[in-house]
Amino acid sequence: MSYLISIFWNREENRLRAGYRILLQMTVFMFVRKLLSFHFNSSVSYWEQLAFGGSRIIASLFSVWLVGRLLDKRKMKDFGFHFNKDWWIDLAFGLGLGVILMTTIFLVELSAGWIVIKEFAFVGPEDKSFIPSITVFFIVLVFAGTNEELNYRAYFLTNAAEGFNYKSIGPKKAVIIAWVFSCVFFGVFHIGNPNATLFSTLNIMLAGVALGLGFVMTGSMAIPIGIHITWNFFQGNVFGFPISGNTVFMESASFFRIEQLGSDSITGGAFGPEGGMLCTLALLIGIALTLLWHHYRYGIKWNEIYSPIAILPLN
Repeated sequence: MSYLISIFWNREENRLRAGYRILLQMTVFMFVRKLLSFHFNSSVSYWEQLAFGGSRIIASLFSVWLVGRLLDKRKMKDFGFHFNKDWWIDLAFGLGLGVILMTTIFLVELSAGWIVIKEFAFVGPEDKSFIPSITVFFIVLVFAGTNEELNYRAYFLTNAAEGFNYKSIGPKKAVIIAWVFSCVFFGVFHIGNPNATLFSTLNIMLAGVALGLGFVMTGSMAIPIGIHITWNFFQGNVFGFPISGNTVFMESASFFRIEQLGSDSITGGAFGPEGGMLCTLALLIGIALTLLWHHYRYGIKWNEIYSPIAILPLN
């Protein structure tokens, strides 16, 4: 009986084991998201679009806060939300990096003749205006980027690292293993997206490396959230690319309405940049720039990682 209990309960930590905490957080998230489900497309009202985005972030915040507080015995700040001066500076860096990387992809494709600009300040639905549409979709993507980072990095990676923290592995290797698992999970989650390919899935996994890097080096979610927000916004609503196969953003409103030419293996084609080799190069550049940022701002070397197990004591 004692052995059966130990499968689910960690007696040393006096709490449910990490894998079950992750499963419960995901269950609560899906339940609340279903409870607050809203229809989302380009034709629904602005308020319905905001409600859709808001329902996702509410589900994420509630599930991470509830399960984190009751089972993890943590506060939200322990998941990388410190909100001090450095946090906001790192957020600004992440926002800027997302802009730089996606703009680089766009300019390379444009200069190579793989993009034809058809229209400026494009709006899809006839009853919508450009400025309100762009504003609403930016807010929705702020919600979406924060939502995914809460689930995949802040909660999943932290708990998975604790779950792998055996004496034979140690906390730092446990973080690396958890990081790999979170990247794989992130990629697999996007397999069902429209026009997904094996290469797009591998790129999404690499994106998990780039997004998780700031967290595993410092324990802060600022840089991952910043990159995620502007990467998606500039991809869909600025440059008119599909966002991981989803076209609702580019079809609703975008600064540029484009036609894509060139090889799908390079540009990503109907899946968007994440399906092509240009994205691979951009992500590698993003990883390098993030490493340089942490080194010159905080003196952190490339091989120094944050250990949530060692740094976050149980309350």
